[in-house]
Amino acid sequence: MLKHYQIDDLIRRALEEDIGTGDVTTNSTVSADRIIRGRLIAKEQGVICGLPIFRRVFELLDSGIELNCHVQEGDSVPQGAVVAEISGPAREILTGERVALNFLQHLSGIASGTHEAVIRIAGSKAAIVDTRKTTPGLRTLEKYAVRIGGGANHRFNLSDGILIKDNHIRAAGGITQAVAAARQNAPHTLKIEVEAETMDQVEEAIACKADIIMLDNMTAEEMKTAVRFIDGRAIVEASGNMGEKDLKEVADTGVDLISIGALTHSVRALDISLRFED
Repeated sequence: MLKHYQIDDLIRRALEEDIGTGDVTTNSTVSADRIIRGRLIAKEQGVICGLPIFRRVFELLDSGIELNCHVQEGDSVPQGAVVAEISGPAREILTGERVALNFLQHLSGIASGTHEAVIRIAGSKAAIVDTRKTTPGLRTLEKYAVRIGGGANHRFNLSDGILIKDNHIRAAGGITQAVAAARQNAPHTLKIEVEAETMDQVEEAIACKADIIMLDNMTAEEMKTAVRFIDGRAIVEASGNMGEKDLKEVADTGVDLISIGALTHSVRALDISLRFED
């Protein structure tokens, strides 16, 4: 569950960005004592994620705003479902509406996309994981949404693990050199992952005793060959435009992880609206 210290600063900055010096439209058309009720409606099927952020937006604006949720975080809802009811000062609800919905729609989109990916590989041993291809400043929330959708998190930042990619390999002079340097200079508590684009690189990574091997942009047949060769000597991750591939086919190659940058970097927001009662 998200804690206030993780989200309050982000919410305040979002509100400051959106409100500026004041909500001119609301303040000039709605009386200060007007109390309103509204319903939060899912306009399409999906997984709801971000209710704690939605609630916290209004708590920071006015403690008199009440939110009664009809679903729980992570619930799948059908089109037309009433997600929550809100009541309180109309001015404050109108002022916070866009920011609250932006968070809820974006995170629900990530959770829904992740859930769909998890369903596609059901029955396999593979797990769906995210990447660092996140919206700047929103990584904590976006990786949270992946977990709500049933996926798992790859490393959160550069200090969480050693991932030797193509440019590291070139800069270090090769896989062998890069792995040797990582073992000498990095903390012993971190696993070493190596990106491999060819079977030659897979074989070199195994010879170096890498803990994880990322098969980058390989075909399904190439991945099957690599998995057979690795034979449990390392964790195997499939990567490279996975959002555009047949995930069931990828999972059936025997890989352990399927990392999908599209879960966060090009997600479509779930359509959710807030409608006031007359």
